[in-house]
Amino acid sequence: MSLLNIPSPEGVKHDLLALGALVTRLNPGVIPFAEADHFTLHVSGGEYNVAANLSSCFGMRSAIVSAMVDYPIGKRIENAVRRAGVVPYYRRFVHDGVRGPNMAIVWSDAGQGVRPPVVFYNRSNEAADRLKPGDFDWQKILGSGEQPNVRWFHSGGIFSALSPTTPELVIEAMQAAKAAGAVVSFDLNYRAKLWAAASGANAAEDSGSAQAGERASKILRKIVSYVDVLVGNEEDLQKGLGIRGPEVEKAAGSRKREMDASAFFNMIKNVVGDFPNIKAVATTLREVHSTNRHSWSALLWHEGREYSAPVCELDIYDRVGGGDGFAAGLFYGLMKNKSPEEALRLGWAHGAMLTTTPGDTSMVSLDQVEAFSAGGSARIQR
Repeated sequence: MSLLNIPSPEGVKHDLLALGALVTRLNPGVIPFAEADHFTLHVSGGEYNVAANLSSCFGMRSAIVSAMVDYPIGKRIENAVRRAGVVPYYRRFVHDGVRGPNMAIVWSDAGQGVRPPVVFYNRSNEAADRLKPGDFDWQKILGSGEQPNVRWFHSGGIFSALSPTTPELVIEAMQAAKAAGAVVSFDLNYRAKLWAAASGANAAEDSGSAQAGERASKILRKIVSYVDVLVGNEEDLQKGLGIRGPEVEKAAGSRKREMDASAFFNMIKNVVGDFPNIKAVATTLREVHSTNRHSWSALLWHEGREYSAPVCELDIYDRVGGGDGFAAGLFYGLMKNKSPEEALRLGWAHGAMLTTTPGDTSMVSLDQVEAFSAGGSARIQR
């Protein structure tokens, strides 16, 4: 097994470059959608969130490759990306004033207590699903082996599920990133609704779900053959990669099951057996007691060794983005040459703290993350 070799920060433009769709998330808070009159708009994207977190909380030089539509919603998103300190590389589209193309909308309420959050999408005629190989000059963006511009390249399963061309673009980018010497990471982020829509299947029907799952597994396995660092939970590994493991649906609701590190680590043997290119696999563990109360931990398999973060109890303000927060903290620790255990705890701490603030990206500081990672408490800081 080869080791994870992270390029030096000297002489490069970006510590991390992400490829993914930028979206708006509309959140009515605890009010159910059918009764809501007001929504808070958050700029988001599973891949973008990692780049934004690394910039705003961890002070790293991050960038995003994405689609952008030249209309007011696009401008709102551009402004948020700029404020986050993320350098953009856009393929631009012009809105026709009626049909699009559009920047996608994710509708996501907060839920409350025993009422879970509700999430659905409007990704019709989305600009990002038009992205295809050849749209970006990867050598200009990523550099070369002799003169690299990027230390770490990141993408994910949400973007890969959007259309037949987006996974091909991910592979094209990964090949260029590898040639430039960058570490390649991927968050499986398996979303059955997205894969069903992309395959023309009905996710509510067993046959449609199976059809979408087969297509997803075929595509994601091809992508993961280029990956160094993989992020994904047991369901992601099973449904996204077809890796054998426990039946996650039947096990749901069991504390012993949901916080069981051994089940995840046992699956890793199958993952690295199928994909010997992988140097690290990480996941979060979450037991949902209610919408607002979760138990939280995280795991890391790194170059053959297993690491576990502590279990803490979270009082949730906004759960969306916690997994992306974990990935950002983990990547930061690894890029800063922290030990695998320290990197894991930084990811665990940042993901936990991100759920205490509104929105999908970080509003906390590095010193807060480091203090919690080291065992700090919620006592007032004077």
